[in-house]
Amino acid sequence: MSNDELRRKGLQKMNEVYGWEMPNIEGDAYFDLTVDHLFGDIWNRPGLSMRDKRIMTLTAVTAVGNRDLAEIQINAALLNGELTEDELKEMAIFLTHYLGFPLGSVLNGAVGAVVAKRKKAAAKGEGEDKKANVEAAIRMNAGKSAD
Repeated sequence: MSNDELRRKGLQKMNEVYGWEMPNIEGDAYFDLTVDHLFGDIWNRPGLSMRDKRIMTLTAVTAVGNRDLAEIQINAALLNGELTEDELKEMAIFLTHYLGFPLGSVLNGAVGAVVAKRKKAAAKGEGEDKKANVEAAIRMNAGKSAD
């Protein structure tokens, strides 16, 4: 596979995983590694469904207490039909018993926040599918957490 094909494949998967259109950033070694290896190779490996990978990613970001990444994953899971609101709430309940109340409550709060934003945006006729992810990404890159 050529480097251009790997980049296209990686960006396509990254857009699916995050739920927004990621621009191709040339010349940034970290971005190159993320797109080409993580999304071009790892996220495209057979053996696990996208739903399986999403559940594992949500578990990992919950375990480290990263609400912004959890919100991005929750919104994309809803957008792609990989998990329902009820399944996400059950994940929070289940993970609380393995990770502890503080971390489980982060996931539960993130589920509630994303669902509320999506419903509010839908009521206004806005694109609830991507708006919540973009807002979470902006917060994450600014080093601020959602409360």
